[in-house]
Amino acid sequence: MNSRPLISVVMPIYNVEKHLEQAINSVLKQSFQDFELILVDDCSPDNCPTMCDNYAQQYEKIKVIHHEVNKGLSEARNTGLDVASGQYIWFMDSDDYVDLNLFECVHNSIQCNKAEIIVFGLIEEYFDHNGNLHHIQKVDYEEMYLKNQEDVRRVIIDLEMKTLYGYAWNKFYLLDYLKKINLRYEKVTLIEDILFNIKYCMDIAKMNILAITPYHYNKRMDNSLTCKFVPDYYELHRKRIELLYNQHLYWGTCSEELKSKLATLYARYIFSALQRNCDERAMMNHGQRKKWVQNVFREKLFNSIIPYGTPKSHLLKIMTFALKNKQTALCLLLGRVIFVIKNKLPMLFARAKQGR
Repeated sequence: MNSRPLISVVMPIYNVEKHLEQAINSVLKQSFQDFELILVDDCSPDNCPTMCDNYAQQYEKIKVIHHEVNKGLSEARNTGLDVASGQYIWFMDSDDYVDLNLFECVHNSIQCNKAEIIVFGLIEEYFDHNGNLHHIQKVDYEEMYLKNQEDVRRVIIDLEMKTLYGYAWNKFYLLDYLKKINLRYEKVTLIEDILFNIKYCMDIAKMNILAITPYHYNKRMDNSLTCKFVPDYYELHRKRIELLYNQHLYWGTCSEELKSKLATLYARYIFSALQRNCDERAMMNHGQRKKWVQNVFREKLFNSIIPYGTPKSHLLKIMTFALKNKQTALCLLLGRVIFVIKNKLPMLFARAKQGR
């Protein structure tokens, strides 16, 4: 075996004692075995540190790094990045798991096209508040081996529309290229993955998209960050849209079609923020929510993108109509309705999101 493994797996670990064994075993039992596994214990308060050490004693492939203080997801990934030696690096979440042929599929794709990035699909597994699996949703894309910048740049927005651009854990990155551009994860809530991916993909020339869904992304109602209240949710996701917009400006690909797709994404985030404004933790009364919407209507980014929105789903058509015509009352009403559905019928809300 080559002294340099094909794959370095970096797994940040914090307070996932119930799920860690499944995650690690799904890596160790891969049909393709040319990899190293780097476990980064981010000062986990449970039994995870001991579990990591036990695994390292049994398997030479495993390295364990213990943080003396909790540093967060981004810094844990960077710690693994600093010691990784593989040709490709993969950042896996420690409360998820993967099918046992993932590495084999990635290896085979590299033989066809040694791309800077390999992207694959996922299966979202929705668990209720009692920890019971409620339903699953498959998220995939057609297989592509892209061998020039023009083709890569053309497909990026469609990956984002399918939610496949923003994640870190459904991508293998070429480690030498990552180090060449000196890219690291920034410590920022919610958008650290998309920020990293936009910077990484800015000038790449090759991408492999695999029509497989080997990653099982566990979405739990009890502890998911996406279920918690984030005060600056809108500002973070407005930044996400701005980053995507600026990337296409840099590429010279900012067509009306591109703006239409961005408008659909932006509308989703605006109404997601609107429903969050109804949460008592937002500490906003009706007048403050009204003022918030009107301030959004005046933003430069809003007026540069939203007028191009031409969504296909009925709900998004109503949302986009309200935004385009700056209908404050309708926007507030829709935000309230979404808030009620999300909190009273969370699984119905999750299914509705899938059909947007």
